[in-house]
Amino acid sequence: MKCGIVVFPGSNCDHDCYHILKHVLQLDTQWIWHKDETLDTFDFIVLPGGFSYGDYLRPGAIARFSPIMKSVIDYANQGGRLLGICNGFQILVESGLLPGVLMDNAGQKFICKNLTLRVDNNQTPFTSQCRPGEVLKIPINHGQGRYYADDETLKRLVDNDQIVFRYCDAEGNTPETANPNGSLDHIAGIANQAKNVMGMMPHPERCADPLWPEVDGQTIFNSLIQSSLTPS
Repeated sequence: MKCGIVVFPGSNCDHDCYHILKHVLQLDTQWIWHKDETLDTFDFIVLPGGFSYGDYLRPGAIARFSPIMKSVIDYANQGGRLLGICNGFQILVESGLLPGVLMDNAGQKFICKNLTLRVDNNQTPFTSQCRPGEVLKIPINHGQGRYYADDETLKRLVDNDQIVFRYCDAEGNTPETANPNGSLDHIAGIANQAKNVMGMMPHPERCADPLWPEVDGQTIFNSLIQSSLTPS
C-alpha cells in the first residue's frame, strides 16, 4: 500500500503524519513536494497540518494554487481518497473540494488541547473502523477552525450524511461548552458527497503512536488502510 503526504512551505505536521504511516503502520509512505505537477499512483493522500505559506491572506488560500494541487484535485475528482488535517482541511475548502469556510475561532484565541469528538458517520473510508456514535479523544491545534456554511449548504451536508465528526463531551452530547471554537453545528470534520475526501480540524496523527497514552487517531488511519484493501 502506497500513501503520499503533500509538503507545502510552512507544513509542520508532515513529519508527524510520515512517522505514523511509515514507522507505526508500516506503509510505503512518500513525500509529495508542492512544486511537483504530477502524482504517482497512491492508495490515499494526506494534506497535513501546519501554516502553509504562513497563512498569508487566509489559511490555505495560497496553497490552493500550488502546482501540485491541480493533480490533487484531479485525483480527488477521480475517486482517490484524500484526507486533509487542520491546515489540510482549510486547503480542501479553499480549493473547492469541500464546502463552507473555516473562520477565526470564537474568542479570537489559538486553541491547543485534547478534546472529544463524536463519529456521526462511520460509513466513510475514514471512519469504517469506528462505531456509530463512538467518542474519540483527539487534540486540536488551530486559530482558524470555526466551520461555517450557509443554511442551504448545512442542509445539504446533513441530508447527504457529510458531517463525519462533531465536537462533543465525553458522553457524546453536544452542549455549547463542548464546542471549542464556535463551529456551526459543532462540526469538526466533513466529507464530500462521494465520501472519498474528508477534512477534519483535530489531529489524528498526534494520538496514533502506541508510545503515547492516547491512540484514538489510529482508527482514522486504520479505516483508510482497510478501505484501500477493500475493492470498490
